[in-house]
Amino acid sequence: MSDITHTVIGMKPSPADQLALWDVPDWVRVVGVFDLETTGVDVTTDRIVTAHVGLLDGSGSVIRARDWLADPGVAIPEGASAIHGITTAHARARGRHASEVVAEVVDALRGLLDAGIPVVAYNAPFDFSLLKYEAIRHGITPIVDPSPVIDPLVVDKAYDRWRRGKRTLEIVAAHYAVRLEAAHEAAADAVAAGRVAQALAERFAPWLPGTAEELHTRQIAWARAPPA
Repeated sequence: MSDITHTVIGMKPSPADQLALWDVPDWVRVVGVFDLETTGVDVTTDRIVTAHVGLLDGSGSVIRARDWLADPGVAIPEGASAIHGITTAHARARGRHASEVVAEVVDALRGLLDAGIPVVAYNAPFDFSLLKYEAIRHGITPIVDPSPVIDPLVVDKAYDRWRRGKRTLEIVAAHYAVRLEAAHEAAADAVAAGRVAQALAERFAPWLPGTAEELHTRQIAWARAPPA
């Protein structure tokens, strides 16, 4: 069991928390958050550069967090470095071996999911798919069909289908009044995505499924729906 999972075992909401969360699904009380910054956007060939796995309480406060910097074993393209700020030289000098990072990220996420804690990831198929292929590359047992996962991108599109404009995390966070500093930094993006998920749960509480597992199942259908 990962250190992150230990934080929430036996955790119970205070009376104040119970009142604050009265009208929202129970899963909002504690959510895992996950994000990767990578060498590119091909989930089968690109590599992890930085990763974040953490926990938020019902108010969106960070109660546990872990960050990783990996030496991906390949050059980081300048275009990717321009987005997340990590150069090849920095990763080689400061990053840990990719296999160690991948194993620890997989372990942290598996611990949360096995404990029934939903993991929030913005555009989740990208992060979980790239992590799966990295695990296979390094001989690590991958997480297959992770659940429950909450993807704020999918939920936002489902419940506010006709809103115009792009749906990047930065834009969607601003729409739901969630502060995002240092966009494209794994920790900042992960925490912002978790808070967006909680904001969605509050705004659309009357229509949301009651459990994270049911929401996960519905997201699969929503993600397959034709674009508006």
